[in-house]
Amino acid sequence: MKKIAIAGNIILDVVKNIETFPQKGMLVNISETSYAVGGCVCNTAIDLKRLAPQLEVCAYGKVGRDSYADYILNAMRNEGVGVSGVRPCALPTSYSDVMTLPNGERTFFHAKGANTAFCADDAAAAQADLFHLGYLLLLDALDEQDGEYGTKAARLLAQMQQKGVKTSIDLVSAQTADFRKTVAPALKYCDFAVMNEVEGGMLVGVEPRDQNGAPDPSSLHRICEGILALGVKSSVTIHCPELSCAADAKGNFEILPSLALPKGYIAGTVGAGDAFCAGMLYSFTQNLPLGEGMRIASCAAACNLSALDSVSGAKTLAESLKLETLYGRRQIKC
Repeated sequence: MKKIAIAGNIILDVVKNIETFPQKGMLVNISETSYAVGGCVCNTAIDLKRLAPQLEVCAYGKVGRDSYADYILNAMRNEGVGVSGVRPCALPTSYSDVMTLPNGERTFFHAKGANTAFCADDAAAAQADLFHLGYLLLLDALDEQDGEYGTKAARLLAQMQQKGVKTSIDLVSAQTADFRKTVAPALKYCDFAVMNEVEGGMLVGVEPRDQNGAPDPSSLHRICEGILALGVKSSVTIHCPELSCAADAKGNFEILPSLALPKGYIAGTVGAGDAFCAGMLYSFTQNLPLGEGMRIASCAAACNLSALDSVSGAKTLAESLKLETLYGRRQIKC
């Protein structure tokens, strides 16, 4: 049985329904409050267990000693995710207040909390076939500079590879002057990298879309090649709403259109990237071709889109692939 370790951000989404967003200094009532797990670790780990229950999935991260941590840990345990690698600390559990309007529009107020303290020592003992880390740029201690490896995240990934563990990363779309400086060192110690087109474009300085706003296949190819050139050993996968594409170290490049989902199908987009990533991680453990990996990943992402929160839409592999038969795929120019 393959074992996957998912390390990094652990977040609780506190969803608060409001009628309108208040003007400065004014009050608005909260009509309803609900909770949902969020962040790379919770979303990706739960999606993986739903997709392939036979996998052993273990979480690594930090939480506070509070009720938010209790909610998160129970949610992962109930899905069969191992949580012995999640350590408590003095800081509060990271959370986001998700202020939600009746039309579904959301505004996020985020408290970094315990995620800022998650460091290489917290996951160095992980034993797995595949170690996935996310999100770089939101893990303060791991984003710090390291004199030998470039960043602390790069050091952690190097330690994993030295143990014979395959490594993977995911990013967050943060507009910061330090984007490439923070991310690039880690790529040298990655076997796989999965990210969206915005993040990929920022890494290599290539605009992923054409003048009409459509994904540009030639630019996406350049982005994948550029990221491979930064040190990723096996493959780079890029996803966006319209399609996904991937390139490997052997020179192969493939594009796969997204599913042609009907109008009204999409309930929410939060966590769709994590669901896509879960599909790719599964394919990496099974040594599947790039095209098959993207096929699974895009179906997992489509399942996610049917639910308001990050994980409620997740289904088994067989159930996920049924969507491809049901809806088919978009027609795009490649």
